[in-house]
Amino acid sequence: MTVPHQDPAERRVVVTGPPRRTRRTSGYYRPRTEIDEQTTLGHTYVRSLMRTQLRAALTVFAVLVLLVGPLPLLFAAMPDARRLEWAVLGFGLYAPLVLLARWYVRRAERNERDLVRLVEDR
Repeated sequence: MTVPHQDPAERRVVVTGPPRRTRRTSGYYRPRTEIDEQTTLGHTYVRSLMRTQLRAALTVFAVLVLLVGPLPLLFAAMPDARRLEWAVLGFGLYAPLVLLARWYVRRAERNERDLVRLVEDR
């Protein structure tokens, strides 16, 4: 059995394996890339997240001011109630502060999860 002779110019080489670089088509949209490259759209995403986080923090601060702010006036109105002051400060504020902190953490995590869902789904 003889093998036909091939001219070196006619020989083909097939290279297999994963491509080293792939180019994205222009229609492919990646918000994560927009954020990483700090484009205007990425900046808008981050600014939106920061705005919602700030809104949650200001809500917690306002509730805290309304909860703790009037206490000095209440204590000044009742100068002989030292035990009541300690009871209110020690026991009465603990549960609302823990609940407020818990709400804030859940809200912040939900805001971040919403941004990730927005970025990953497109």
